[in-house]
Amino acid sequence: MNACATGQNARHGGNGGEVTHLVKDPATCNPEERARQQVGTVRTLVAMPAYNEEAYIAKTIVGAQQHADAVLVVDDGSKDDTVRIAEALGAIIVRHETNKGYGGALQTIFATAREMGAEELVIIDSDGQHNPGDIPLLLAELRRGKDVVIGSRFIDGSTAEIPAYRKVGMKVLDTVTTIAGTNLAITDSQSGFRAYGRKAIEAICISDEGMSAGSEILIQASDLQLKVAEVPIRVRYDIEGTSNENPVSHGIGVLMNIVRLISLRRPLVFFGIPGLFCTLFGLGAELHTFSEYYRTSEFHYILFTGGFSMLILGLLLVAVGMILYPLVQIILQGQRGGREAVSASGPAVTFLPAEGAGMAEERTSYPLERVPE
Repeated sequence: MNACATGQNARHGGNGGEVTHLVKDPATCNPEERARQQVGTVRTLVAMPAYNEEAYIAKTIVGAQQHADAVLVVDDGSKDDTVRIAEALGAIIVRHETNKGYGGALQTIFATAREMGAEELVIIDSDGQHNPGDIPLLLAELRRGKDVVIGSRFIDGSTAEIPAYRKVGMKVLDTVTTIAGTNLAITDSQSGFRAYGRKAIEAICISDEGMSAGSEILIQASDLQLKVAEVPIRVRYDIEGTSNENPVSHGIGVLMNIVRLISLRRPLVFFGIPGLFCTLFGLGAELHTFSEYYRTSEFHYILFTGGFSMLILGLLLVAVGMILYPLVQIILQGQRGGREAVSASGPAVTFLPAEGAGMAEERTSYPLERVPE
Protein backbone atom coordinates (compact mmCIF):
# COMPACT_ATOMS: atom_id res chain seq x y z
CA MET A 1 0.00 0.00 0.00
CA ASN A 2 1.37 3.38 -0.93
CA ALA A 3 1.52 6.45 1.26
CA CYS A 4 -0.84 8.65 -0.71
CA ALA A 5 -3.88 10.11 0.98
CA THR A 6 -7.32 9.64 -0.46
CA GLY A 7 -9.18 12.42 -2.20
CA GLN A 8 -12.43 12.86 -4.01
CA ASN A 9 -13.17 14.53 -7.31
CA ALA A 10 -16.22 16.21 -8.77
CA ARG A 11 -19.04 13.98 -9.87
CA HIS A 12 -19.69 13.49 -13.53
CA GLY A 13 -22.10 11.70 -15.79
CA GLY A 14 -19.85 10.19 -18.42
CA ASN A 15 -21.83 6.95 -18.53
CA GLY A 16 -25.30 8.30 -18.20
CA GLY A 17 -25.25 8.86 -14.43
CA GLU A 18 -23.25 10.29 -11.59
CA VAL A 19 -20.12 8.61 -10.30
CA THR A 20 -17.62 9.65 -7.71
CA HIS A 21 -13.86 9.17 -8.00
CA LEU A 22 -11.80 8.44 -4.93
CA VAL A 23 -8.21 8.99 -6.07
CA LYS A 24 -4.76 9.41 -4.66
CA ASP A 25 -4.02 12.98 -3.63
CA PRO A 26 -0.99 14.21 -5.60
CA ALA A 27 -0.17 16.74 -2.90
CA THR A 28 0.68 14.01 -0.41
CA CYS A 29 2.42 11.53 -2.70
CA ASN A 30 6.13 11.12 -3.10
CA PRO A 31 7.50 11.91 -6.60
CA GLU A 32 7.43 8.28 -7.71
CA GLU A 33 3.80 7.80 -6.68
CA ARG A 34 2.86 11.14 -8.20
CA ALA A 35 4.45 10.14 -11.49
CA ARG A 36 2.36 6.97 -11.53
CA GLN A 37 -0.79 9.05 -11.65
CA GLN A 38 0.24 11.08 -14.68
CA VAL A 39 -1.58 10.29 -17.90
CA GLY A 40 0.16 7.69 -20.02
CA THR A 41 2.34 6.24 -17.24
CA VAL A 42 0.00 3.41 -16.20
CA ARG A 43 0.95 0.45 -18.32
CA THR A 44 -1.17 -2.27 -16.70
CA LEU A 45 -4.46 -1.49 -15.00
CA VAL A 46 -6.46 -4.28 -13.36
CA ALA A 47 -10.11 -3.32 -12.85
CA MET A 48 -13.02 -5.06 -11.18
CA PRO A 49 -16.72 -4.27 -10.84
CA ALA A 50 -17.88 -4.70 -7.25
CA TYR A 51 -21.28 -4.87 -5.62
CA ASN A 52 -21.37 -5.92 -1.96
CA GLU A 53 -18.20 -8.01 -2.27
CA GLU A 54 -16.67 -7.39 1.17
CA ALA A 55 -16.10 -11.11 1.72
CA TYR A 56 -13.67 -11.70 -1.18
CA ILE A 57 -12.58 -8.37 -2.63
CA ALA A 58 -9.49 -8.04 -0.38
CA LYS A 59 -8.03 -11.29 -1.67
CA THR A 60 -8.75 -10.30 -5.27
CA ILE A 61 -7.17 -6.84 -4.90
CA VAL A 62 -4.03 -8.15 -3.19
CA GLY A 63 -3.62 -10.80 -5.87
CA ALA A 64 -4.17 -8.31 -8.68
CA GLN A 65 -1.67 -5.81 -7.25
CA GLN A 66 1.12 -8.30 -7.87
CA HIS A 67 0.58 -7.99 -11.63
CA ALA A 68 -0.53 -4.37 -12.10
CA ASP A 69 0.66 -0.79 -11.89
CA ALA A 70 -2.73 0.16 -10.47
CA VAL A 71 -5.90 -1.57 -9.34
CA LEU A 72 -9.28 0.03 -10.04
CA VAL A 73 -12.47 -0.90 -8.18
CA VAL A 74 -15.79 0.30 -9.59
CA ASP A 75 -18.21 0.15 -6.70
CA ASP A 76 -21.68 -0.27 -8.15
CA GLY A 77 -23.68 1.11 -5.26
CA SER A 78 -22.52 -1.31 -2.54
CA LYS A 79 -24.11 -1.10 0.90
CA ASP A 80 -21.42 -3.08 2.78
CA ASP A 81 -17.73 -2.40 3.49
CA THR A 82 -16.54 -3.05 -0.06
CA VAL A 83 -15.31 0.53 -0.57
CA ARG A 84 -13.66 0.79 2.83
CA ILE A 85 -11.70 -2.43 2.29
CA ALA A 86 -10.64 -1.53 -1.25
CA GLU A 87 -9.61 1.97 -0.17
CA ALA A 88 -7.55 0.59 2.74
CA LEU A 89 -5.69 -1.67 0.31
CA GLY A 90 -4.71 1.27 -1.90
CA ALA A 91 -7.04 0.66 -4.84
CA ILE A 92 -8.40 3.49 -6.95
CA ILE A 93 -12.14 3.73 -6.29
CA VAL A 94 -14.90 4.90 -8.60
CA ARG A 95 -18.30 4.88 -6.94
CA HIS A 96 -21.67 4.75 -8.64
CA GLU A 97 -24.35 6.59 -6.69
CA THR A 98 -26.85 3.90 -7.70
CA ASN A 99 -26.49 0.36 -8.97
CA LYS A 100 -26.03 0.44 -12.75
CA GLY A 101 -25.41 -3.23 -13.46
CA TYR A 102 -22.47 -5.05 -14.99
CA GLY A 103 -22.55 -3.14 -18.27
CA GLY A 104 -22.67 0.19 -16.45
CA ALA A 105 -19.61 -0.81 -14.42
CA LEU A 106 -17.76 -1.76 -17.62
CA GLN A 107 -18.61 1.62 -19.13
CA THR A 108 -16.95 3.32 -16.19
CA ILE A 109 -13.95 0.98 -16.29
CA PHE A 110 -13.22 1.72 -19.96
CA ALA A 111 -13.74 5.46 -19.48
CA THR A 112 -11.39 5.50 -16.49
CA ALA A 113 -8.78 3.41 -18.31
CA ARG A 114 -8.78 5.93 -21.16
CA GLU A 115 -8.56 8.75 -18.65
CA MET A 116 -5.53 7.16 -16.98
CA GLY A 117 -3.85 6.43 -20.30
CA ALA A 118 -3.61 2.71 -19.52
CA GLU A 119 -1.79 0.61 -22.11
CA GLU A 120 -3.23 -2.68 -20.83
CA LEU A 121 -6.56 -3.25 -19.09
CA VAL A 122 -7.44 -6.48 -17.31
CA ILE A 123 -11.00 -6.92 -16.04
CA ILE A 124 -11.58 -9.54 -13.38
CA ASP A 125 -14.50 -10.44 -11.12
CA SER A 126 -14.21 -9.28 -7.52
CA ASP A 127 -16.25 -12.13 -6.02
CA GLY A 128 -13.38 -14.59 -5.75
CA GLN A 129 -14.37 -16.82 -8.67
CA HIS A 130 -11.41 -15.72 -10.81
CA ASN A 131 -7.82 -16.39 -9.81
CA PRO A 132 -5.63 -13.25 -10.06
CA GLY A 133 -2.71 -15.61 -10.63
CA ASP A 134 -4.05 -16.15 -14.16
CA ILE A 135 -3.56 -12.48 -15.06
CA PRO A 136 -0.03 -13.07 -16.49
CA LEU A 137 -1.52 -15.64 -18.91
CA LEU A 138 -3.81 -13.02 -20.40
CA LEU A 139 -1.13 -10.32 -20.43
CA ALA A 140 1.37 -12.61 -22.15
CA GLU A 141 -1.04 -13.24 -25.02
CA LEU A 142 -1.91 -9.54 -25.15
CA ARG A 143 1.76 -8.65 -25.49
CA ARG A 144 2.09 -11.02 -28.44
CA GLY A 145 0.06 -8.55 -30.47
CA LYS A 146 -3.55 -9.36 -29.58
CA ASP A 147 -6.09 -6.62 -28.88
CA VAL A 148 -8.51 -8.64 -26.75
CA VAL A 149 -7.71 -11.77 -24.72
CA ILE A 150 -10.48 -13.81 -23.12
CA GLY A 151 -10.02 -16.16 -20.19
CA SER A 152 -11.98 -19.23 -21.32
CA ARG A 153 -13.51 -21.89 -19.10
CA PHE A 154 -13.81 -24.29 -22.04
CA ILE A 155 -10.19 -24.78 -23.11
CA ASP A 156 -7.92 -27.70 -22.14
CA GLY A 157 -10.70 -29.62 -20.42
CA SER A 158 -11.17 -27.06 -17.67
CA THR A 159 -14.97 -27.52 -17.54
CA ALA A 160 -15.13 -30.26 -14.93
CA GLU A 161 -16.09 -27.89 -12.12
CA ILE A 162 -18.77 -26.06 -14.11
CA PRO A 163 -22.35 -27.14 -13.27
CA ALA A 164 -24.11 -28.83 -16.18
CA TYR A 165 -26.93 -26.27 -16.37
CA ARG A 166 -24.35 -23.48 -16.64
CA LYS A 167 -22.59 -25.27 -19.51
CA VAL A 168 -25.84 -25.55 -21.44
CA GLY A 169 -26.79 -21.93 -20.80
CA MET A 170 -23.36 -20.60 -21.75
CA LYS A 171 -23.29 -22.62 -24.97
CA VAL A 172 -26.68 -21.21 -25.94
CA LEU A 173 -25.40 -17.67 -25.34
CA ASP A 174 -22.19 -18.48 -27.26
CA THR A 175 -24.27 -19.65 -30.24
CA VAL A 176 -26.51 -16.58 -30.20
CA THR A 177 -23.45 -14.31 -29.92
CA THR A 178 -21.98 -16.02 -32.98
CA ILE A 179 -25.27 -15.55 -34.84
CA ALA A 180 -24.95 -11.86 -33.99
CA GLY A 181 -22.20 -11.81 -36.59
CA THR A 182 -18.99 -11.75 -34.55
CA ASN A 183 -17.11 -13.96 -37.03
CA LEU A 184 -15.02 -15.05 -34.05
CA ALA A 185 -14.38 -18.64 -32.97
CA ILE A 186 -14.95 -17.94 -29.26
CA THR A 187 -15.54 -20.80 -26.80
CA ASP A 188 -16.56 -18.59 -23.86
CA SER A 189 -18.34 -15.44 -24.99
CA GLN A 190 -19.67 -14.70 -21.49
CA SER A 191 -16.35 -14.79 -19.64
CA GLY A 192 -15.82 -11.75 -17.42
CA PHE A 193 -12.06 -12.30 -17.19
CA ARG A 194 -10.54 -10.40 -20.12
CA ALA A 195 -7.57 -8.27 -21.11
CA TYR A 196 -7.62 -5.35 -23.55
CA GLY A 197 -4.82 -3.57 -25.35
CA ARG A 198 -4.62 0.16 -26.03
CA LYS A 199 -6.38 -0.10 -29.39
CA ALA A 200 -9.34 -1.92 -27.85
CA ILE A 201 -9.48 0.44 -24.84
CA GLU A 202 -9.80 3.43 -27.15
CA ALA A 203 -12.24 1.84 -29.61
CA ILE A 204 -14.76 -0.09 -27.50
CA CYS A 205 -17.83 1.89 -26.43
CA ILE A 206 -20.42 -0.08 -24.46
CA SER A 207 -24.07 0.98 -24.62
CA ASP A 208 -25.75 -1.85 -22.72
CA GLU A 209 -25.80 -1.79 -18.90
CA GLY A 210 -26.72 -5.46 -18.42
CA MET A 211 -24.76 -8.71 -18.49
CA SER A 212 -24.95 -8.84 -22.30
CA ALA A 213 -22.20 -6.20 -22.42
CA GLY A 214 -19.69 -9.02 -22.87
CA SER A 215 -21.37 -10.04 -26.12
CA GLU A 216 -21.62 -6.42 -27.23
CA ILE A 217 -17.86 -6.06 -26.79
CA LEU A 218 -17.25 -9.09 -29.01
CA ILE A 219 -19.57 -7.69 -31.67
CA GLN A 220 -17.64 -4.42 -31.61
CA ALA A 221 -14.31 -6.28 -31.68
CA SER A 222 -15.48 -8.04 -34.83
CA ASP A 223 -16.72 -4.79 -36.38
CA LEU A 224 -13.38 -3.09 -35.63
CA GLN A 225 -11.36 -6.13 -36.79
CA LEU A 226 -9.54 -6.39 -33.48
CA LYS A 227 -7.29 -9.38 -32.87
CA VAL A 228 -8.97 -11.69 -30.33
CA ALA A 229 -7.52 -14.72 -28.56
CA GLU A 230 -8.42 -17.02 -25.67
CA VAL A 231 -6.37 -18.59 -22.88
CA PRO A 232 -7.51 -21.29 -20.43
CA ILE A 233 -8.61 -20.31 -16.92
CA ARG A 234 -10.39 -22.03 -14.07
CA VAL A 235 -13.35 -20.54 -12.26
CA ARG A 236 -14.55 -21.43 -8.78
CA TYR A 237 -18.22 -22.33 -8.38
CA ASP A 238 -18.01 -23.40 -4.75
CA ILE A 239 -18.24 -19.81 -3.47
CA GLU A 240 -21.56 -18.86 -1.92
CA GLY A 241 -23.29 -15.58 -2.57
CA THR A 242 -21.63 -14.80 -5.92
CA SER A 243 -25.01 -13.98 -7.46
CA ASN A 244 -28.39 -13.01 -6.06
CA GLU A 245 -30.19 -13.71 -9.34
CA ASN A 246 -31.94 -16.88 -10.42
CA PRO A 247 -29.63 -18.46 -13.05
CA VAL A 248 -32.53 -19.34 -15.39
CA SER A 249 -34.16 -15.90 -15.38
CA HIS A 250 -30.71 -14.30 -15.51
CA GLY A 251 -29.74 -16.36 -18.56
CA ILE A 252 -33.02 -15.58 -20.32
CA GLY A 253 -32.51 -11.88 -19.62
CA VAL A 254 -29.01 -11.98 -21.11
CA LEU A 255 -30.34 -13.91 -24.11
CA MET A 256 -33.05 -11.32 -24.75
CA ASN A 257 -30.50 -8.51 -24.53
CA ILE A 258 -28.26 -10.25 -27.06
CA VAL A 259 -31.24 -10.70 -29.38
CA ARG A 260 -31.94 -6.99 -29.01
CA LEU A 261 -28.31 -6.26 -29.90
CA ILE A 262 -28.67 -8.39 -33.01
CA SER A 263 -31.78 -6.49 -34.08
CA LEU A 264 -30.05 -3.14 -33.58
CA ARG A 265 -26.61 -3.93 -34.97
CA ARG A 266 -27.34 -6.72 -37.44
CA PRO A 267 -30.66 -5.82 -39.09
CA LEU A 268 -29.86 -7.85 -42.20
CA VAL A 269 -29.28 -10.91 -40.00
CA PHE A 270 -32.21 -10.30 -37.66
CA PHE A 271 -34.79 -9.31 -40.27
CA GLY A 272 -33.29 -10.39 -43.57
CA ILE A 273 -32.62 -14.08 -42.86
CA PRO A 274 -36.07 -14.84 -41.37
CA GLY A 275 -37.57 -12.77 -44.16
CA LEU A 276 -35.75 -14.83 -46.78
CA PHE A 277 -37.03 -18.09 -45.29
CA CYS A 278 -40.58 -16.74 -45.13
CA THR A 279 -40.35 -15.59 -48.75
CA LEU A 280 -39.07 -18.96 -49.95
CA PHE A 281 -41.74 -20.80 -47.96
CA GLY A 282 -44.44 -18.54 -49.37
CA LEU A 283 -43.22 -18.99 -52.93
CA GLY A 284 -43.09 -22.75 -52.46
CA ALA A 285 -46.65 -22.83 -51.10
CA GLU A 286 -47.95 -20.71 -53.99
CA LEU A 287 -46.19 -22.81 -56.61
CA HIS A 288 -47.50 -25.99 -55.03
CA THR A 289 -51.05 -24.57 -54.91
CA PHE A 290 -51.10 -23.64 -58.59
CA SER A 291 -49.39 -26.84 -59.72
CA GLU A 292 -52.04 -28.87 -57.87
CA TYR A 293 -54.78 -26.73 -59.41
CA TYR A 294 -53.51 -27.36 -62.95
CA ARG A 295 -53.02 -31.05 -62.19
CA THR A 296 -56.25 -31.83 -60.33
CA SER A 297 -58.42 -28.71 -60.88
CA GLU A 298 -58.66 -28.39 -57.08
CA PHE A 299 -57.71 -25.06 -55.55
CA HIS A 300 -56.42 -25.21 -51.94
CA TYR A 301 -57.55 -21.88 -50.55
CA ILE A 302 -56.01 -22.38 -47.10
CA LEU A 303 -52.59 -23.23 -48.52
CA PHE A 304 -52.84 -20.34 -50.97
CA THR A 305 -53.78 -17.84 -48.24
CA GLY A 306 -51.08 -19.09 -45.88
CA GLY A 307 -48.42 -19.03 -48.59
CA PHE A 308 -49.43 -15.56 -49.75
CA SER A 309 -49.29 -14.26 -46.17
CA MET A 310 -45.84 -15.76 -45.64
CA LEU A 311 -44.67 -14.27 -48.95
CA ILE A 312 -45.82 -10.77 -47.98
CA LEU A 313 -44.35 -11.09 -44.47
CA GLY A 314 -41.03 -12.29 -45.87
CA LEU A 315 -40.78 -9.47 -48.37
CA LEU A 316 -41.58 -6.92 -45.64
CA LEU A 317 -38.88 -8.34 -43.33
CA VAL A 318 -36.30 -8.30 -46.12
CA ALA A 319 -37.26 -4.71 -46.97
CA VAL A 320 -36.98 -3.64 -43.32
CA GLY A 321 -33.54 -5.24 -43.04
CA MET A 322 -32.32 -3.55 -46.23
CA ILE A 323 -33.66 -0.15 -45.11
CA LEU A 324 -32.22 -0.37 -41.59
CA TYR A 325 -28.80 -1.65 -42.62
CA PRO A 326 -27.46 1.60 -44.17
CA LEU A 327 -29.01 3.63 -41.36
CA VAL A 328 -27.22 1.50 -38.74
CA GLN A 329 -23.94 1.82 -40.64
CA ILE A 330 -24.28 5.61 -40.69
CA ILE A 331 -24.98 5.68 -36.95
CA LEU A 332 -22.04 3.40 -36.17
CA GLN A 333 -19.70 5.48 -38.31
CA GLY A 334 -20.86 8.60 -36.46
CA GLN A 335 -20.27 6.95 -33.08
CA ARG A 336 -16.76 5.85 -34.06
CA GLY A 337 -15.96 9.31 -35.39
CA GLY A 338 -17.28 10.90 -32.21
CA ARG A 339 -15.15 8.60 -30.02
CA GLU A 340 -12.04 9.43 -32.06
CA ALA A 341 -12.71 13.16 -31.77
CA VAL A 342 -13.31 12.95 -28.02
CA SER A 343 -10.18 10.84 -27.53
CA ALA A 344 -8.13 13.39 -29.45
CA SER A 345 -9.31 16.36 -27.42
CA GLY A 346 -11.26 15.48 -24.31
CA PRO A 347 -12.13 17.88 -21.47
CA ALA A 348 -10.10 17.88 -18.30
CA VAL A 349 -11.11 16.56 -14.92
CA THR A 350 -9.81 18.22 -11.78
CA PHE A 351 -8.85 15.87 -8.98
CA LEU A 352 -9.46 17.66 -5.72
CA PRO A 353 -7.08 16.99 -2.81
CA ALA A 354 -8.22 15.41 0.43
CA GLU A 355 -9.67 17.62 3.13
CA GLY A 356 -6.91 19.43 4.95
CA ALA A 357 -4.36 19.00 2.18
CA GLY A 358 -2.91 21.80 0.06
CA MET A 359 -4.57 23.36 -2.90
CA ALA A 360 -2.55 21.33 -5.35
CA GLU A 361 -4.55 19.85 -8.15
CA GLU A 362 -3.87 17.67 -11.12
CA ARG A 363 -5.52 17.70 -14.49
CA THR A 364 -5.79 14.73 -16.76
CA SER A 365 -7.57 14.18 -20.03
CA TYR A 366 -11.06 12.75 -19.66
CA PRO A 367 -12.17 11.36 -23.02
CA LEU A 368 -15.84 10.98 -22.26
CA GLU A 369 -18.92 12.06 -24.11
CA ARG A 370 -20.14 14.49 -21.47
CA VAL A 371 -18.29 17.25 -19.70
CA PRO A 372 -18.00 16.60 -15.94
CA GLU A 373 -20.29 18.76 -13.87
